[in-house]
Amino acid sequence: MLNKLKNFLLRKNPIFFINSLVEFDEVLDELSSEKVIGIDTEFDWRNTYYPKLSLIQISTTKKIFLLDCLKLSSLYKLNKVFQNKEILKVFHAARSDVTVLSTSANLKILNCFDIQAAEKYITKDDLKSYAKIVSKYLSLKIDKSQTNSNWLKRPFTKKQINYAANDVRYLIKIYKKQRRILEKEKAYLTVRHLTGREVSLGLQELHIPRLKKLRFQKKIEKDLFMWRENLARERNVPPSYIFKDKHFKKILKIYDENTLLDNIYDILKDEKLANNLIENLK
Repeated sequence: MLNKLKNFLLRKNPIFFINSLVEFDEVLDELSSEKVIGIDTEFDWRNTYYPKLSLIQISTTKKIFLLDCLKLSSLYKLNKVFQNKEILKVFHAARSDVTVLSTSANLKILNCFDIQAAEKYITKDDLKSYAKIVSKYLSLKIDKSQTNSNWLKRPFTKKQINYAANDVRYLIKIYKKQRRILEKEKAYLTVRHLTGREVSLGLQELHIPRLKKLRFQKKIEKDLFMWRENLARERNVPPSYIFKDKHFKKILKIYDENTLLDNIYDILKDEKLANNLIENLK
């Protein structure tokens, strides 16, 4: 009986779906008075350079707001809340959400806490999924079956709405439990610092993490990488849509200042693209 009551209390926060500017402004006013909020995002990032932001979920201790990003044209107003240093923003895997928010809507986040980073510090173990952290602290099993559903399609199904709401429903409760543990270990500020680092990484331009993974031997290698990256950004497609990674070494192997267009064309199978590459790498 006690477990049933506990589960009921954990699930009772109402969900508000926001898709009009009037409602959005009202939500912003309400959020501005909060001390702690939970944040998550739903998006599509399969066929574009920049992620397509579909939904921003925000929880308070009493309510859950689902902001329809395809309908709201003034998402920049969220910076009023997101950049307010008096409001703590709680995430799971902050870097990912911060990347999506900053690159797709130019939203910058200040004053954050990452429950995934906190759990890694507490357990001295690998990164844990949101579902595992919820299970540990709240003894609840959450449904993650909608992770890869179509978030750009409207209207949302009931399963999608419940999934999106659950992704922020428990963030604040878990944060409070983790904070008590961290304060006992005198490690709360350490985790805040770790979260700040994750947020900073999320605010980088998209090409920087990919660039850091590569070890260039020659200037031409970096030039080729940045040419593809810039063209992908301009066309808003994944870099692999310009040419696949497997072609990278093939181009470098044959490339020099006297490279013939036909040689590049044989690899790229696109005359305009081959000509663009040769012109820009001279």
